[in-house]
Amino acid sequence: MSGLIERELDSDGKSKGLQEQYATFYVDGLLFGIDVMQVQEIIRYQTLTPVPLAPPVIEGLINLRGQIITAIDLRRRLGLKPADEELLPMNVVIRSEAEVVSVLVDQIGDVLEVEAAQFESTPESLDRDVRSLVKGVYKLEDDLMLVLDIAAAVNVKTLQ
Repeated sequence: MSGLIERELDSDGKSKGLQEQYATFYVDGLLFGIDVMQVQEIIRYQTLTPVPLAPPVIEGLINLRGQIITAIDLRRRLGLKPADEELLPMNVVIRSEAEVVSVLVDQIGDVLEVEAAQFESTPESLDRDVRSLVKGVYKLEDDLMLVLDIAAAVNVKTLQ
């Protein structure tokens, strides 16, 4: 199931086609979006339990109502600079295949609806580490939304 919505007509009577819904968030000033159907919930910063010998991108574990969830530092995963110490990240809890994980992000955005036909390939100008985890982009009125490939982002086998 995905966040696709069929829109019949807009206010001018024109067909708007398929719309996709993305939950958005910011990491180091970059706007990212993921399919709303993959988001379980968004929660404030939780105390993390460190995981000995885990890859550096795994920030720790959180206890979410009795469920133990791995928290991945999305800044590290994307090869971006660390956040300021006083900035507490938010948790975007995501269902990815058969598991639930949390990605730590700087700030939560809105749920955006975009036309599926406006999806574009990832620009070559993006940093290689970021580009490897982005499926494509949507050019918005005043920003560029990077569509995060959440399966690749949380793939423990490729975490560094």
